[in-house]
Amino acid sequence: MLSLEQVSYRYPGTVQPALNGVSLAARRGSVLGLLGPNGAGKTTLISHLSGALAVQSGRVLIDGEPLHAVRARTPTRIAVAPQEHAFYPMLTVAENLACFAAAGRLAGARRQARVAACMHFAQLGAFAATRAERLSGGLKRRLNLAIALLAEPEFLLFDEPTVGVDPQSRAFVLEAIKTLAAEGAAVIYASHYMEEIEAIADRVVILDHGRVMRDGTLEALLSEGATVLTVRVDGGDAGLLARFGAVLQDADLWRVRLAAGIRPAEVLAALDTAGVTVRHADFGRQNLEQLFMALTHRSLRDL
Repeated sequence: MLSLEQVSYRYPGTVQPALNGVSLAARRGSVLGLLGPNGAGKTTLISHLSGALAVQSGRVLIDGEPLHAVRARTPTRIAVAPQEHAFYPMLTVAENLACFAAAGRLAGARRQARVAACMHFAQLGAFAATRAERLSGGLKRRLNLAIALLAEPEFLLFDEPTVGVDPQSRAFVLEAIKTLAAEGAAVIYASHYMEEIEAIADRVVILDHGRVMRDGTLEALLSEGATVLTVRVDGGDAGLLARFGAVLQDADLWRVRLAAGIRPAEVLAALDTAGVTVRHADFGRQNLEQLFMALTHRSLRDL
């Protein structure tokens, strides 16, 4: 297990911390979705786990042992597929894989086997002799993935790995990540695309302003909406809806977290009596976007 315990970090010259007492855990065989808008602290957290940033406050542990000690002994135990294209554009796909395999201290038959296996896994065989700079955006992401897998890491960190790719390549990357977790890896997947997190994550941590807003299984988080009535109306009234629970408005969309004992039918009946036209009503499971808005009063897509 990879865990953070009360990790905080402030960049030099800034007032607000990028991370503020963050605690979370990623377990083998599962995907931990790290969700939040740009600037929430996701990349800073990934940078701590990859060793790019030293911990200022708190602890990062792997199976109870400090991360720096683990990395000193086995530096390839954790791998990162970053937002940026992390390869040499002038080298071919095969040359990049061979280069990074050597950097990971793979040699001889094992190096050849791992290069072949990772090229096959990322479906890059047809592009082995193609210079990386000539690959499409989706293929470049696959090359990033293949490089990250060369040393067979136990812990995989993905930081916005589908930015700028086509839908087909995005689907491929997401399915590949699910396969890696099913094979026993511990995966942390950072994104601000909630539909991706919903597609692959077993557990979700929602970050905003460097703090953990929610941490739980995907099922538990989505079930938090079991008491939320969402209505789209013509001429809504916050005062009317507030009689039934806490109210959040977004243009003509209203969300009411119903108070104990209140049924959705009561709210709809009150709206009808008041002459308010209900265009749409929804009650039950929410999505991660709705949960985030309830927590922060803003959209995950507000950058």
